[in-house]
Amino acid sequence: MIELVCASANPDKAAEMAEVLEGRAVLLPRPDGAGEVVEDADSLEGNALLKARAVCDFAGAAALADDTGLEVDALGGAPGVRSARYAGSGASYADNLARLLEEMHYFEMPQRTARFRTVAAVCFPDGASVSAEGVVEGLVLAEPRGTGGFGYDPVFAPDEAGGLTFAEMAPAAKNAVSHRARALRALLAMLEKPSVP
Repeated sequence: MIELVCASANPDKAAEMAEVLEGRAVLLPRPDGAGEVVEDADSLEGNALLKARAVCDFAGAAALADDTGLEVDALGGAPGVRSARYAGSGASYADNLARLLEEMHYFEMPQRTARFRTVAAVCFPDGASVSAEGVVEGLVLAEPRGTGGFGYDPVFAPDEAGGLTFAEMAPAAKNAVSHRARALRALLAMLEKPSVP
Protein backbone atom coordinates (compact mmCIF):
# COMPACT_ATOMS: atom_id res chain seq x y z
CA MET A 1 0.00 0.00 0.00
CA ILE A 2 1.10 3.51 -0.75
CA GLU A 3 2.21 5.61 2.21
CA LEU A 4 1.12 9.24 2.33
CA VAL A 5 2.03 11.87 4.90
CA CYS A 6 -1.02 13.79 6.07
CA ALA A 7 -0.56 17.47 5.23
CA SER A 8 -3.73 18.60 6.98
CA ALA A 9 -3.36 20.30 10.36
CA ASN A 10 -7.11 19.82 10.99
CA PRO A 11 -7.56 16.72 13.19
CA ASP A 12 -11.18 16.22 12.05
CA LYS A 13 -10.14 16.13 8.41
CA ALA A 14 -7.19 13.87 9.16
CA ALA A 15 -9.41 11.36 10.98
CA GLU A 16 -11.94 11.33 8.13
CA MET A 17 -9.16 10.86 5.56
CA ALA A 18 -7.72 7.94 7.51
CA GLU A 19 -11.14 6.24 7.64
CA VAL A 20 -11.66 6.59 3.87
CA LEU A 21 -8.12 5.43 3.01
CA GLU A 22 -8.13 2.45 5.40
CA GLY A 23 -7.14 -0.75 3.62
CA ARG A 24 -5.94 1.07 0.50
CA ALA A 25 -3.29 3.52 1.72
CA VAL A 26 -1.39 4.25 4.93
CA LEU A 27 -1.86 7.81 6.19
CA LEU A 28 1.15 8.85 8.24
CA PRO A 29 0.75 11.65 10.81
CA ARG A 30 1.63 15.23 9.92
CA PRO A 31 5.22 15.80 11.05
CA ASP A 32 5.80 17.91 14.13
CA GLY A 33 7.35 21.22 13.22
CA ALA A 34 5.96 21.29 9.69
CA GLY A 35 4.55 24.75 10.42
CA GLU A 36 1.36 26.41 9.28
CA VAL A 37 0.74 26.76 5.55
CA VAL A 38 -0.87 30.00 4.40
CA GLU A 39 -3.83 29.03 2.21
CA ASP A 40 -3.90 32.05 -0.08
CA ALA A 41 -4.63 30.41 -3.43
CA ASP A 42 -7.81 31.43 -5.24
CA SER A 43 -8.97 27.85 -5.80
CA LEU A 44 -9.49 24.66 -3.80
CA GLU A 45 -6.93 22.87 -5.95
CA GLY A 46 -4.41 25.64 -5.39
CA ASN A 47 -4.76 25.45 -1.62
CA ALA A 48 -4.61 21.64 -1.57
CA LEU A 49 -1.41 21.74 -3.63
CA LEU A 50 0.12 24.45 -1.42
CA LYS A 51 -0.39 22.31 1.68
CA ALA A 52 0.71 19.04 0.08
CA ARG A 53 3.85 20.59 -1.44
CA ALA A 54 4.90 22.29 1.80
CA VAL A 55 4.59 19.10 3.86
CA CYS A 56 6.13 16.95 1.10
CA ASP A 57 9.17 19.24 1.02
CA PHE A 58 9.40 19.22 4.82
CA ALA A 59 9.00 15.44 5.19
CA GLY A 60 10.81 14.35 2.03
CA ALA A 61 7.91 12.00 1.28
CA ALA A 62 4.64 11.94 -0.66
CA ALA A 63 2.09 14.13 1.13
CA LEU A 64 -1.70 14.27 0.91
CA ALA A 65 -3.83 17.37 1.45
CA ASP A 66 -7.30 18.51 0.59
CA ASP A 67 -9.24 21.73 0.49
CA THR A 68 -13.01 21.86 0.74
CA GLY A 69 -15.56 24.52 0.00
CA LEU A 70 -19.29 24.82 0.55
CA GLU A 71 -20.78 26.53 -2.51
CA VAL A 72 -24.20 28.03 -1.82
CA ASP A 73 -26.10 29.01 -4.96
CA ALA A 74 -28.09 31.82 -3.31
CA LEU A 75 -24.80 33.39 -2.16
CA GLY A 76 -23.19 33.27 -5.59
CA GLY A 77 -21.05 30.26 -4.66
CA ALA A 78 -19.88 31.63 -1.30
CA PRO A 79 -18.32 30.74 1.05
CA GLY A 80 -16.46 28.53 -1.47
CA VAL A 81 -12.68 28.65 -1.20
CA ARG A 82 -13.04 30.80 1.95
CA SER A 83 -15.25 28.28 3.79
CA ALA A 84 -12.78 27.71 6.65
CA ARG A 85 -12.32 31.47 7.12
CA TYR A 86 -15.84 32.67 6.27
CA ALA A 87 -16.31 34.53 9.55
CA GLY A 88 -12.74 35.84 9.48
CA SER A 89 -9.21 34.65 10.13
CA GLY A 90 -9.11 32.25 13.07
CA ALA A 91 -12.89 31.68 12.94
CA SER A 92 -14.25 28.58 14.69
CA TYR A 93 -16.70 26.10 13.16
CA ALA A 94 -19.45 27.80 15.19
CA ASP A 95 -18.46 31.26 13.94
CA ASN A 96 -18.57 30.18 10.29
CA LEU A 97 -21.86 28.36 10.77
CA ALA A 98 -23.43 31.38 12.46
CA ARG A 99 -22.42 33.67 9.60
CA LEU A 100 -23.78 31.25 7.00
CA LEU A 101 -27.13 30.88 8.77
CA GLU A 102 -27.41 34.65 9.16
CA GLU A 103 -26.81 35.22 5.45
CA MET A 104 -29.25 32.43 4.50
CA HIS A 105 -32.00 33.64 6.87
CA TYR A 106 -34.31 35.08 4.20
CA PHE A 107 -33.99 32.26 1.66
CA GLU A 108 -36.72 29.62 1.49
CA MET A 109 -35.97 25.93 0.94
CA PRO A 110 -36.11 25.87 -2.88
CA GLN A 111 -33.42 28.56 -2.89
CA ARG A 112 -31.12 26.82 -0.41
CA THR A 113 -29.33 24.52 -2.87
CA ALA A 114 -25.62 24.04 -2.34
CA ARG A 115 -22.79 21.63 -2.87
CA PHE A 116 -19.69 20.57 -1.01
CA ARG A 117 -16.63 20.38 -3.26
CA THR A 118 -13.30 18.84 -2.24
CA VAL A 119 -10.04 18.72 -4.14
CA ALA A 120 -7.55 16.18 -2.80
CA ALA A 121 -3.93 16.38 -3.91
CA VAL A 122 -0.73 14.41 -3.47
CA CYS A 123 2.70 15.93 -4.04
CA PHE A 124 5.81 13.79 -4.49
CA PRO A 125 9.45 14.57 -3.69
CA ASP A 126 10.37 14.49 -7.40
CA GLY A 127 8.09 17.51 -8.00
CA ALA A 128 5.18 15.55 -9.48
CA SER A 129 1.63 16.02 -8.21
CA VAL A 130 -1.82 14.62 -8.83
CA SER A 131 -5.24 15.87 -7.77
CA ALA A 132 -8.88 14.79 -7.94
CA GLU A 133 -12.24 16.37 -7.14
CA GLY A 134 -15.31 15.13 -5.30
CA VAL A 135 -18.71 16.85 -5.20
CA VAL A 136 -21.97 16.21 -3.36
CA GLU A 137 -25.16 18.21 -3.97
CA GLY A 138 -27.60 19.09 -1.22
CA LEU A 139 -29.46 21.76 0.74
CA VAL A 140 -28.49 24.18 3.51
CA LEU A 141 -31.01 23.82 6.34
CA ALA A 142 -32.29 26.71 8.45
CA GLU A 143 -31.16 25.14 11.73
CA PRO A 144 -28.34 22.76 12.73
CA ARG A 145 -29.22 19.10 13.27
CA GLY A 146 -27.06 16.27 14.58
CA THR A 147 -23.97 15.96 16.73
CA GLY A 148 -21.51 14.23 14.41
CA GLY A 149 -19.22 15.55 11.73
CA PHE A 150 -17.67 19.01 11.82
CA GLY A 151 -17.72 22.36 10.07
CA TYR A 152 -20.94 22.95 8.13
CA ASP A 153 -22.08 19.31 8.51
CA PRO A 154 -24.99 20.13 10.90
CA VAL A 155 -26.76 22.27 8.26
CA PHE A 156 -25.90 20.40 5.06
CA ALA A 157 -28.35 17.71 3.95
CA PRO A 158 -26.95 15.80 0.96
CA ASP A 159 -29.49 14.83 -1.70
CA GLU A 160 -28.57 11.15 -1.26
CA ALA A 161 -29.19 10.96 2.50
CA GLY A 162 -33.00 11.01 2.74
CA GLY A 163 -33.11 14.36 4.54
CA LEU A 164 -30.41 13.67 7.10
CA THR A 165 -27.57 16.13 7.60
CA PHE A 166 -23.98 14.94 7.51
CA ALA A 167 -23.95 15.53 11.29
CA GLU A 168 -26.84 13.05 11.72
CA MET A 169 -25.15 10.31 9.69
CA ALA A 170 -22.84 7.60 11.02
CA PRO A 171 -19.26 8.07 9.77
CA ALA A 172 -19.50 5.11 7.39
CA ALA A 173 -22.74 6.45 5.90
CA LYS A 174 -21.23 9.90 5.47
CA ASN A 175 -18.11 8.45 3.85
CA ALA A 176 -20.25 6.53 1.37
CA VAL A 177 -21.48 9.75 -0.25
CA SER A 178 -19.31 12.66 0.95
CA HIS A 179 -17.33 15.05 -1.19
CA ARG A 180 -14.08 14.25 0.65
CA ALA A 181 -14.51 10.49 0.28
CA ARG A 182 -15.31 10.88 -3.42
CA ALA A 183 -12.21 13.00 -3.99
CA LEU A 184 -10.00 10.57 -2.07
CA ARG A 185 -11.39 7.52 -3.88
CA ALA A 186 -10.82 9.22 -7.25
CA LEU A 187 -7.29 10.11 -6.19
CA LEU A 188 -6.56 6.55 -5.05
CA ALA A 189 -7.80 5.20 -8.38
CA MET A 190 -5.26 7.46 -10.12
CA LEU A 191 -2.44 6.50 -7.74
CA GLU A 192 -3.16 2.77 -8.06
CA LYS A 193 -2.96 2.77 -11.85
CA PRO A 194 0.25 1.19 -13.11
CA SER A 195 2.63 3.90 -14.30
CA VAL A 196 3.16 4.08 -18.03
CA PRO A 197 6.83 3.61 -18.96
